[in-house]
Amino acid sequence: MGRGSAPADLNAIPLSAIDHIEVLRDGASARYGSDAIAGVINIILKSADHGGSISSKYGQYKKGDGIQRQVSGNTGFALGDNGTLNLSGEGSNNDYTNRAGDDFRTSSIGSTTYGQQVFRQGEPQTHEGKLQYNAEYSFNDAAEFYSFGGYSKRRGETAAFYRPSNASNNIAAIYPNGYLPLINGTLEDTSLVAGLRGELADDWHYDVSANYGKNTYELRTKTINTSLGLNTPRSFDNGTLTNDQKQLGFDLSREFSAAWLPYPVSVSFGAEYLHQGYQIEAGQAESYFQTGSSGLGGFRATDAGSYSRHNFAQYLDVETNLTEKLGVSAAVRHEDYSDFGSNVSGSLSARYDFTPQVALRGSVSTGFRAPSLAQQNFTFTSSQLIGNTIQEAGTFPAGSNVAQLLGAEDLKPEKSRNYSLGLVLQPLDSLTVTADVYRIDIQDRISLSSNLVLNNTAINYLRSNGVGDINYTSARYFTNATDTSTDGVDLVANYRYQFDNGVRWNSTVGYNYNHTKVTDVKANPAILDQLGVNLVRVDRRERIGLLGDTTPQHKLTLGNDLTFGNWALHSNLVRYGEFTSYQADKVNDQTFSAAWLLDLAVDYTLKNWVFTLGGDNITDKYPEKLNDFSSSGGNLAYSTFSPYGYSGAFYYGKVTYNW
Repeated sequence: MGRGSAPADLNAIPLSAIDHIEVLRDGASARYGSDAIAGVINIILKSADHGGSISSKYGQYKKGDGIQRQVSGNTGFALGDNGTLNLSGEGSNNDYTNRAGDDFRTSSIGSTTYGQQVFRQGEPQTHEGKLQYNAEYSFNDAAEFYSFGGYSKRRGETAAFYRPSNASNNIAAIYPNGYLPLINGTLEDTSLVAGLRGELADDWHYDVSANYGKNTYELRTKTINTSLGLNTPRSFDNGTLTNDQKQLGFDLSREFSAAWLPYPVSVSFGAEYLHQGYQIEAGQAESYFQTGSSGLGGFRATDAGSYSRHNFAQYLDVETNLTEKLGVSAAVRHEDYSDFGSNVSGSLSARYDFTPQVALRGSVSTGFRAPSLAQQNFTFTSSQLIGNTIQEAGTFPAGSNVAQLLGAEDLKPEKSRNYSLGLVLQPLDSLTVTADVYRIDIQDRISLSSNLVLNNTAINYLRSNGVGDINYTSARYFTNATDTSTDGVDLVANYRYQFDNGVRWNSTVGYNYNHTKVTDVKANPAILDQLGVNLVRVDRRERIGLLGDTTPQHKLTLGNDLTFGNWALHSNLVRYGEFTSYQADKVNDQTFSAAWLLDLAVDYTLKNWVFTLGGDNITDKYPEKLNDFSSSGGNLAYSTFSPYGYSGAFYYGKVTYNW
């Protein structure tokens, strides 16, 4: 959980559009590219050309807040005799929850709200709309057109720390009782894929495609800028972040027979071209003037920029059976980045079926992940007024002047080795069991450095080396300062049974063990020691916690579905193991106990209608409260690392109509 990652947003896809999900646990960089270090999640969209459903859901938390309203639908159409069009949509409106404690910060003593609940900690307020389509049209055996894509827009609101009435970042004439800065983000996601696939002469299969994606994140705040006095705006445009990519791909595949091999060889190869872009747009001037908008300052004109790169890749994938029981595959991929040079990744995997009921599988692979454009170029500077002096704090690109002067090196790609071994059992037609062990070693892991608090010697050093007459009091940057190793175990058992009276029972048991540790930390930059900066580039909290184990190492799930007549009962029991929130000083660490959570739902089907009543975390389980050190004077009652949140039980009703 290193800070500063730039993951894909799977929430942009409506659940009503998803048919099923496939998970490839092995490292797959050799086939799918640099983002597949640990495996691949393949989301299969619905493609039916008829029928559909529409549903409405309403629920709220046991505390009475966090009301959720959702409407979703899916339908399919035939495009003549040779094509299909499947459409899905979803809209939701969710209220926020608040589990904050009372404000007993020493800085709030004497304020009008001391001892009251003024913070907001919980689920955010969100408004969301999503659309998705999936289309296919077959001209003949030689050519089938396909296309899928989607659009989503999500608005969310979270809160910063409360500013009490007597705080220096409050203007009492505007807010006599203090105020809560609100941060509003609008996330807009667009994706479009189109391609042509089919058969060529001599049993060749081809697939040529184009892919476009764009994501924008617009930030606005409802707050004040105390530097502007009574003339301050009450809302600010803080800037926008944009990611986009354009991809072209061409794939060919065919089976070959060789006299010296007992079975045909399946060969696929192809090439891809990828262009990526990243932009930081500045906010309005008032959002970063002197101290900036309180709670979240705006991106400055000096932070803004536009960046791009391209990558050309080729891959080869070969699969065959060496015997009736032994299947093997190998893949290799070459990538050439305009900003990071070239790399070759490879993988080997095999499966041996001892009997139809027992099989052993394993794989070895290498991986490669180039730093994202955001990790290379993200810049954000904020200010605070101390006495009569403006002091600056910032996150800087590793290649910037400030970061380089403080010991940063140019970012390098992450490289990985992935090992896995698995056992597949099917002792009964109705029972399957899989057991997999894995290890992922990552070299030169990219993460955000610790916050480097700068003394006067360091500030003067920056000034004398071209930074300018600026009081940078703290700085951080992205770095390849660590290597990590992850060991894990996945156990899954699935049992299906139909009783003579028509009752159907499906039960799934799953267990996961996952442990990540930092195996190497690069030496602290000598310049930091020379300047007398006490903090290290990667501190204990980052090394043991954020890059190591912040989430539970153990997770156990037991899911059951029981169908009888018009009724269906669904249950999911989950045990999360204990987890620890690590701090810079060991004395402030806090370990949270293991917890059992139970979700229940019951369905009743009446012709085309399905009526559902359910609850998540029906026993209203909460994690232990944070200790005094971490709770900001009692305001932040619960750890943000809780794997099951801290809003308590949620109950809902749902109505679905199918046709």
